[in-house]
Amino acid sequence: MKTVTYRLLLLAGFVVAALVGAYSSSYFNDTPAPVSQYWLHEPGLLPGRIILTWAGDPATTQAVTWRTSTEVAAGYAEIALSEDGPGFQERAQRVEAETELFVSDLGEANYHSASFTDLAPSTMYVYRVGDGTNWSEWNQFTTASDQADPLTFVYVGDAQNDVFSLWSRVIRTGYTLASGARFIIHAGDLINRANRDAEWGEWHRAAGWINATLPSVAVPGNHEYAAEEGGERKLSGHWRPQFTLPRNGVEGLEESSYYLDIQGVRVVGLNSNEKREEQAAWLDELLSDNPNRWTICAFHHPIFSAAGSRDNPELRELWQPLFDKHKVDLVLQGHDHSYARSNLITGVNAQAGAGGTVYVVSVSGPKMYELKPTDEKWWVRAAEDTQLYQVIRIVGDRLSYESHTARGHVYDAFDLVKHDGAPNELIDKAPNTPERRRAAKP
Repeated sequence: MKTVTYRLLLLAGFVVAALVGAYSSSYFNDTPAPVSQYWLHEPGLLPGRIILTWAGDPATTQAVTWRTSTEVAAGYAEIALSEDGPGFQERAQRVEAETELFVSDLGEANYHSASFTDLAPSTMYVYRVGDGTNWSEWNQFTTASDQADPLTFVYVGDAQNDVFSLWSRVIRTGYTLASGARFIIHAGDLINRANRDAEWGEWHRAAGWINATLPSVAVPGNHEYAAEEGGERKLSGHWRPQFTLPRNGVEGLEESSYYLDIQGVRVVGLNSNEKREEQAAWLDELLSDNPNRWTICAFHHPIFSAAGSRDNPELRELWQPLFDKHKVDLVLQGHDHSYARSNLITGVNAQAGAGGTVYVVSVSGPKMYELKPTDEKWWVRAAEDTQLYQVIRIVGDRLSYESHTARGHVYDAFDLVKHDGAPNELIDKAPNTPERRRAAKP
């Protein structure tokens, strides 16, 4: 009864605010009133914010999460082998979802999470989610191979601001041009204000059905954290209800510090906001027993910053020796709202040379900062005021990296080549075009 009363009062408040706003707007200048955030992001009986992630082996499992109004007390997912005709519906199997109530600044919603298990590797499936009567459309995904087959994925830095308006074109172009991509890495600051439901709604709307087709591998940035009573900053309450991610990381950082192995690549997601020392110990142990040919780490705060005032020396001193020790190939980061990419770097060789790790900082949203090098410029290609997405392809002993502008133009590129018993070889393939930099101040 209390829940019903709360919802009615909340609804009444939004209705009054919307009516008053509409009346005052039209009365004074005939300008249309903005759509109420409540109505725009209200959960309904039909599934919304559908997103694929992984909580287990990408070759044999798939997780899906979605949101409804609290009137939907239980959720279900149905899955079948994909076919060229509609007959697969008759062979679909049903999975019951886990359902949890979540209360945001815009009200209540139920989040549902279902896990498909015992799937066949390298196989296309169709699935839908709903309440048993009201369903989403049928979506398709393909499981990963259980071998070290060629792998393609997309990586993006901060979306953060004006996400629906100005980030949508970037993620959609990235998906369109990254043929055969298997997942998307989001390197933190997906939104700007951690606990604003409308911003998370914009993020889901921007990607749309891409989220329901291509799994997301997300790590939290500082904007996924917010201060609570007493001043302690905590991870957004939205994070765990809407992402079903691995729980194999550091205790207390479930679904924000984790790893997954996919087609000969170990992908490690780190939470650079807290428990950094605990993650260092965990990472050392994790990479000491790594059967994969390639290792890629993703987190938010850069080891090497594109803005000297935002440098993270403590994090660099803590984590970089582990990247050196375990020969991590590539580190993908965000936070600095500009672009910078290194050659091979180690702790004793701060620029080009034999061996090391390639570090990248990138941004996909519209918020832009000025490049400000530290005492020694560490990058070999950089950009300002440019929205970018990255496509990474791994075939055998070669990793090919391309950074694309929002229009799809190649802005930066390199290959990493592995040689048995020798350090990686970096082949720079950046186009012979000027760097995108701000005009010098007079």
